[in-house]
Amino acid sequence: MTLRWAARGLVLALLAVVTRSAAAQATQQSSRDPVSGSSLGQNFPNPFNPETTIPFSVGGAPNCSDLGRQYRVSLKIYNVLAQLVATPVLQGGSASVAGGQPLAGVLLTCGQYTAYWDGKYLNNGREVASGVYMYRLEVDGKAIIRKMIVMK
Repeated sequence: MTLRWAARGLVLALLAVVTRSAAAQATQQSSRDPVSGSSLGQNFPNPFNPETTIPFSVGGAPNCSDLGRQYRVSLKIYNVLAQLVATPVLQGGSASVAGGQPLAGVLLTCGQYTAYWDGKYLNNGREVASGVYMYRLEVDGKAIIRKMIVMK
């Protein structure tokens, strides 16, 4: 019983921290990797229920220096315990990748893209619980991480 209350207290504390940092994140539109030039934007809407989209760019778009280069891209969603929750799908597609394909090790050229997540668990198709989730963009082994909130 005490453990349950402690877990609830931890979740409330995390939500308070995320809420306070939301104002700071509002001014920062995207996180950028200075080496690859890739960026990861804030999902929208945030908080969301039941689905969201995630903007990201690969290879320094829109000012690409090497248009023909391909980057290995993965986008994954994790809960606060660092457990894999889902793999969003590419929305709209690109010249080399069809839309609706999970973003797990796909090869993308320099450009701006959007991922879509339906708010469901990868393994069983049920809707995820309310709470804080992390999404991680990996481009050629370099990672960028951001937070999102599911609110039912």
